[in-house]
Amino acid sequence: MWKRFVRAIKSMFGGVVSSMEDPKLILEQNIREMNDQVPKMNENIATVKANWMLMRKERQKLEKQEGDLINKIKSAINANRDDIAETYALQLEKVRENILTSADQEKFAEEAYQKALQVKKAFLREKDRKIREAREALQASERAAWQSKIADALEKFEVSGLDSTHDEMLNRLNEQTARNEARIELALDSIDTKTLEIEIDAEKMRASDLVKQFKKEMGKDADVESDEPTKIAIEDSEESSGEKSIGKTKTKS
Repeated sequence: MWKRFVRAIKSMFGGVVSSMEDPKLILEQNIREMNDQVPKMNENIATVKANWMLMRKERQKLEKQEGDLINKIKSAINANRDDIAETYALQLEKVRENILTSADQEKFAEEAYQKALQVKKAFLREKDRKIREAREALQASERAAWQSKIADALEKFEVSGLDSTHDEMLNRLNEQTARNEARIELALDSIDTKTLEIEIDAEKMRASDLVKQFKKEMGKDADVESDEPTKIAIEDSEESSGEKSIGKTKTKS
C-alpha cells in the first residue's frame, strides 16, 4: 500500500511539474549550461596539466640530485674517504627510490591529462551536436507557432462567417454581371439589323440626292448636262453620213 501511495504522489506531482515545464525555455537553459561547462572543464584540465608538470619537475630535480650524489661518491672514493662515500651512497639509494616513485606519478599525471583532453574533445563534440539539435527544434517550434497563428486566422474566417460571406458576395456579383450581359445580348437580338441597314442606306441615298440638288443649284452640274446633247448630235451625224455613203454606192451600180 505504501508503495502505491508513493507512486500516486509522484505521479501527481510529476504531472504538475511537467505541465509547468516549457520545452523552449528548458532547451535554451540547457544550451547556456553546456556553454558554461566549457570554462569549468578548461580549469580542471589546467589543474591536471599543472600536476603533471609539477611531477615532471620533481623527477628532474631528483635526477639532478642523483647526479650530484654520484659525483660526491666518486670524489670521496678518490679521497679514500669510504665513510663519506657510504653516507652519500645511502642518500643516493633513497633518491633513486624517489625518482622511481616520481616517474610513476608523472606517468599517471600525463595519462590523466591526455584523458582529460579526450573527455573535453568528446564533450565539445556532444555539446555541439546537442546545441545544433536544440536550435533546430527551437526553429521548428517557431515555424510551428507561426503556422498555428495562420491556422487560427483561417479558422476564425470560417467560424465567424467571413469566408462564407466572401464567397456569397462574389457569387452575387458574378450573377449580377451575367444578368447584365444577358440583357445586352437580348436587346441586341431584338433589334432588326437588316431594317436598320436599309434605313442607313436610304439615309445615304437621300443625302446624296440633296448634295446633287445643291450642286445643280450652284451650277456645278452644268458641264455634265451640256455634254449630253453634244454626244447625241455626234451620234446622229455619224448615222446620217453612213446612210449617204450607202446611197452613193447604189447609184454607181
